[in-house]
Amino acid sequence: MPFAPTPRDLPNCTLLALPPEIDISNAATVRAHTLGVLDLRRDRLRLLVLDLTGTRFMDSQGVRLINEVRAHLHPPPRTHLRVAAEPDGLVSRLLELTGLRRDIPVYDDLAEAIEAA
Repeated sequence: MPFAPTPRDLPNCTLLALPPEIDISNAATVRAHTLGVLDLRRDRLRLLVLDLTGTRFMDSQGVRLINEVRAHLHPPPRTHLRVAAEPDGLVSRLLELTGLRRDIPVYDDLAEAIEAA
């Protein structure tokens, strides 16, 4: 079954959970659905939290997706991006190794990412 994100609109942000795996087999679909959600909310989106806490495997396609989301959110400077990822998981390690963690706020807990809004 293909991935179709279901965004949750919270008081201060939009939460978007990503699938358990992001790799070459599903990256194009995940990208299309994710950017579609952003386009539908462009006028009211101030903060987007990508929930990667349920993502157990991600390769370079996942890193590319996050970079594309970040680029898609701008030029509106009022739109911010945060990521939540399990602290000891593969995804968090990949974000660290690729340097993405220093460019985008990454929280070890989903509640912290949302509350920081």
